[in-house]
Amino acid sequence: MAAESGHRSHPKEMRRHFFIELFRYVHVLWPIFSGILVVMVGSGMIAGLIEGWRIEDTLYFTFVTGLTIGYGDITPKHLAARLLAILIGFAGILLTGLVASVAVHALQAIRSDRLDR
Repeated sequence: MAAESGHRSHPKEMRRHFFIELFRYVHVLWPIFSGILVVMVGSGMIAGLIEGWRIEDTLYFTFVTGLTIGYGDITPKHLAARLLAILIGFAGILLTGLVASVAVHALQAIRSDRLDR
């Protein structure tokens, strides 16, 4: 498309514009991002207390579960902790979708800016 408009966009300029747009969207959505992270970490901490895990194992479990990786090396045994793990997984899916959406909107902003030129 850059050839159609008669000029080529420089990768550094596109990257700079992308990050400006990305941070603009993150700034607007920060309350939602932080709320999801609080739900994830809070649920993970409660699950860790129920299971008797060390803090580093609890945080590891929380983010591995939240990112839906799920290695299986640390697993909750109690029902309450398992239910919290489900909540962590759903929160992680929401967070991943929100991050992807923000990145797509930032890319669309670059595209519309290029087409306006």
